[in-house]
Amino acid sequence: MYHISCLALVILPVLLTVAPAIAQTPVYQGQTTELSIEPNPGDTYTWEIYNDPTINFATVAGTAVADGEASFVDGINTGPTVQVTWLEPGIYFYKVTAVDIAGCTNNLKVGRIEILESLPTAELNLDPNEICINDDALIIVTLTGNPAWEITVEESDLDGNVTGYSTYSSIEADENPYEIAVSPMQTTIYRVIQVKDKYGENLDPSNSVSLTVHPLPAKSKIYLKE
Repeated sequence: MYHISCLALVILPVLLTVAPAIAQTPVYQGQTTELSIEPNPGDTYTWEIYNDPTINFATVAGTAVADGEASFVDGINTGPTVQVTWLEPGIYFYKVTAVDIAGCTNNLKVGRIEILESLPTAELNLDPNEICINDDALIIVTLTGNPAWEITVEESDLDGNVTGYSTYSSIEADENPYEIAVSPMQTTIYRVIQVKDKYGENLDPSNSVSLTVHPLPAKSKIYLKE
């Protein structure tokens, strides 16, 4: 019995798709992308990720997964489609090895992908959670990412109606956590709907917090007993 090993470096039609958006969309640290190739009947496929562009992709195994810089979802790196979670920013290369029915192996360097720093986020807390009308509270915004930041805070009522927006710019590292003084006249829900930092913009960056506002007690007449 003979084992046939037909090794060649070839260019095959390969499709890179980034879920859930198109491939041209920037990919950020912590996100998962989908890599896929148009399959040929009977072929099997194995994927590798490289973090060093100077090595021979045809003969040297990729080490980005072992180095903790990327991971295959559920550990699956075989098949015409795989998903990769990018754990560190940087420039990576991906290769697929296709083996046909005859046992011939075609090594293919699929392409290059740049992973950007993770998107910035905001975590909101209140101090205190309840006030009376005309009192103040602090919204405490803890930011991740790379300064300087810009944030947009949305205000809404208990029925979900948006009552206002406020934007705060040029927030530096020594201002994080960032404090915003508020004094609403009714119970108000706050959330950050946009965070920008040095590397990117996040349009779904934060939790919501609800500041309960109590009315002042009604004034009562005071009577003097004769």
